[in-house]
Amino acid sequence: MTKNVTIAGLGAMGSKMAEVYLDHGYEVTVWNRTAAKADPLVARGAVRADTAATGALILISQVDYRSMYDSLGDADLSGKVLVNLSSDTPQTLREAARWVSERGGELVTAGIMVPPPGIGQPGAYSFYSGSESLVERHRQTLEVLGEVKFMGEDHGLAMAYYTASLHLFFSTLAAFMQGAALVGDAGTFLPFAQETMVELGGDGPMGYLKILAREIEQGVYPGGENNMHMMAVSMEHILHASKDAGLDVTLPAALAEVMNRTVGSGHAADGLGSVYEVIRPRSRSISSV
Repeated sequence: MTKNVTIAGLGAMGSKMAEVYLDHGYEVTVWNRTAAKADPLVARGAVRADTAATGALILISQVDYRSMYDSLGDADLSGKVLVNLSSDTPQTLREAARWVSERGGELVTAGIMVPPPGIGQPGAYSFYSGSESLVERHRQTLEVLGEVKFMGEDHGLAMAYYTASLHLFFSTLAAFMQGAALVGDAGTFLPFAQETMVELGGDGPMGYLKILAREIEQGVYPGGENNMHMMAVSMEHILHASKDAGLDVTLPAALAEVMNRTVGSGHAADGLGSVYEVIRPRSRSISSV
């Protein structure tokens, strides 16, 4: 059976996707607003499309969902499946699913969790949401890029998980850089940071992420000997140490502010997990992610 896929958007990510599909023996059609960007792929055997709406299965890799609207315009999408791996907000993805449906097509939303060099490599994976039957129908093709993690029928879920994961990635690395700047020696600080990361994600008694997840699910945050009052004071010390060292204090100031608000909202005797109650108060109606 012939394997066909169209790639719309040939930036670093889309171009790499097209290369991986060519390497796997697919017939690959490519489209980009700047047509010349397709030249290296055409030289390798890809077919240049005149429009982004070419083919039955179209994988989109662009800067955002506005780009998809601009690229497709008023094209008839009847019978077409669009898999959009672009970044945006969960609500934008939900609106995009309606937009595609109004034009006769079906949208699968996705968030690819590796940089371009990692596409198709061991450990690569992407979040997908939308119609489970569509994802299953095209699973073999999608798995060429990496493991398929289906998150649910809500089109916004893929981007919610993608955004949450990316925020964790960015904030963790930013915290490492703040700590390296404070001690003045990134290399010396590195092994201590690595040890902390292992403790945070581990399955042992000091696996903080596992502990926090359980506390958040239960809505109970034991303070014990490490209550929020003590930790908020420690965060203030971190803030002032950064000021004394002449560092930018945007990050520690933000953490100090949210921890002090947690204390002020009645959680002084609770544990660190009570910060969640400030981030997402259970007493308020929260819209979908």
